[in-house]
Amino acid sequence: QVQFVESGGDLVQAGGSLRLACEVSGTPVSINVMGWYRQAPGKQRDLVAGVSRGGLTKYADSVKGRFTISRDNAENTVYLQMNSLKPEDTAVYYCNLIPYGSDYWGQGTQVTVSS
Repeated sequence: QVQFVESGGDLVQAGGSLRLACEVSGTPVSINVMGWYRQAPGKQRDLVAGVSRGGLTKYADSVKGRFTISRDNAENTVYLQMNSLKPEDTAVYYCNLIPYGSDYWGQGTQVTVSS
């Protein structure tokens, strides 16, 4: 059974940093295309970062240059390093496959950025 457990969210001031972690069970992250998604209040859930099986990364324009996605195959964990955070980054952050598995959404982790 595939399961994603996100952690690391917090309340931070604008300009601050956070590192999110996604512990994955039921499938190796090394063979999957993994992504971080986020959903702000009243908005749809969007993909913000992805990492391919070969380690190539891609980012939404809104986070490019500030966020970094990485993967630890030994720990079967995916990370999202977030720097220079802005109030508009406030959202619940989730990890999932790309394309996402609709049955795999976890509870997410709340990131709140104050101005």
